[in-house]
Amino acid sequence: MERRHFLLGAASTAAAPLVTSLIPSIAQAAATTAKTPAPTDSTYQRDEILRAGSDFLGVTVEALGGAIEKIFADYGDRPTAYIAGEEVSGAVVVGLRYGKGLIHMKSLASPEKIFWRGPSVGFDTGGNASRVFALVYQLTDLQEIYQRIPGVEGSAYFVGGLGVNYQQTDDLIVAPIRAGVGFRLGASVGYLAYSKTRKWFPA
Repeated sequence: MERRHFLLGAASTAAAPLVTSLIPSIAQAAATTAKTPAPTDSTYQRDEILRAGSDFLGVTVEALGGAIEKIFADYGDRPTAYIAGEEVSGAVVVGLRYGKGLIHMKSLASPEKIFWRGPSVGFDTGGNASRVFALVYQLTDLQEIYQRIPGVEGSAYFVGGLGVNYQQTDDLIVAPIRAGVGFRLGASVGYLAYSKTRKWFPA
């Protein structure tokens, strides 16, 4: 019995320095983990959007502010991407719309080209050649936007001379703001199909 106690005591004594030496290492590892910085914010703030949008559309921050605030109220104030481009469109009853631009995401080294096209079906009149500045929500992977995105029925409105409407598929939301020559007002639903390259036929 005494021999057993002796062996256990010796084992405990031998293990003590090992345990003691491990404590600083464990503490250091925990500290290192705690100090790991959070991932870089992948969303855009209000001021970034207002500055980029007003510069591109050629309007004042005040003029753009009304449209931006309405979109922010509907979908939040931290879009994950934005598109700056140009499009041409026209309709009597059934219209077509084609556009091209650059999509900006903080995860991209530089903006990527993007194209869109689609029909516009509804009670529309007039034609339009316009600049488009679109906010994009819930886009974490650029590839996700290359698809057909339906328009949200009844979402078209005008704020301060700028036209706004919404497109949505699942959680992905695109909110284009348009400024340009011409007049378009109607109950269009339709859709836009986004792609990496130019395509002439509606998807």
